[in-house]
Amino acid sequence: MPETTSRTTLAHLGMLLWAAFVGLSFPAVGLLGEGLPPLLLTCMRFTIAALVLAPLAWKQSEGLPRVSTLLLYALMGLCLAGFFGTMFWAAHRVTALSMATLFVSVPLLAYCLGRGLGVEQPAGRLLAVLALGASGALGLAWAENGGNFAGMQLGLGELGFFFGCVASALYPVLSKWGLARGVLPKQAGLRTFWSLVCGAVLIGLMGLFWESPGTLLRMNLLDLLLVTYLGVFSSAMTFFLQQRATSVLTPGAVTAYSYLVPFVSMLLLFFDQPARMGWHWAPGALLVVVAIVLLLRQEPASR
Repeated sequence: MPETTSRTTLAHLGMLLWAAFVGLSFPAVGLLGEGLPPLLLTCMRFTIAALVLAPLAWKQSEGLPRVSTLLLYALMGLCLAGFFGTMFWAAHRVTALSMATLFVSVPLLAYCLGRGLGVEQPAGRLLAVLALGASGALGLAWAENGGNFAGMQLGLGELGFFFGCVASALYPVLSKWGLARGVLPKQAGLRTFWSLVCGAVLIGLMGLFWESPGTLLRMNLLDLLLVTYLGVFSSAMTFFLQQRATSVLTPGAVTAYSYLVPFVSMLLLFFDQPARMGWHWAPGALLVVVAIVLLLRQEPASR
């Protein structure tokens, strides 16, 4: 039991670090030059991340993956491609508020999909924590939009992004399912490497189809440094931490840490623009913090 508790604590601490990495990635993305192809940039990020993890994967590898394992990696890569593809497609059709609001559904979707595939147990307390965190994340989206939901709408773009959210929620569920059935290896580095490779190939193919590769020639040294930073920290580290946590926590608990991402963004906003601080941020921030504290206090057996 002490060993299980220690692994669980490390998984939670790793996901706290995951939230920090993801939250800090948004300012870096904002510094990239305009007009660059987002899908091909994502392919570059994933390729850099896979190269960073390649030595660890080589050390942990026991040979080429089985056909069934490769097929599952391909499905996981398809989830990554589906989420990033629909996100970039919807970016010009959907408001930021609508995307932020829809993304709140990911942990609840992960729980429901996990229940369907048998990797989540009935857990009323976890559902309550997810609902609390979702309410807090919605509160932060409301505050960032000036205290109203005027920009929220539902249409074809929102529907497309919602399917992307389903793909995002399915990624940890498939990882947990593959681990439970022995299809995926126990080594987190190996799982991360192959899912990133498959994701890079699929997103790269989407980028070649929808974007112009020639626009990558517009990249300057700062762009290359930023993409490298994003590849190492926002892709390699975050997916590794998520895969490591997936072996201990349920998909719903893992994805619940996405509620902390807008909280990190809020702190960065206050640091950069202190004039925007106000009490209207407090309810959402408080609910998110309470939800994460409750998640950390859950007993291992309840996961």
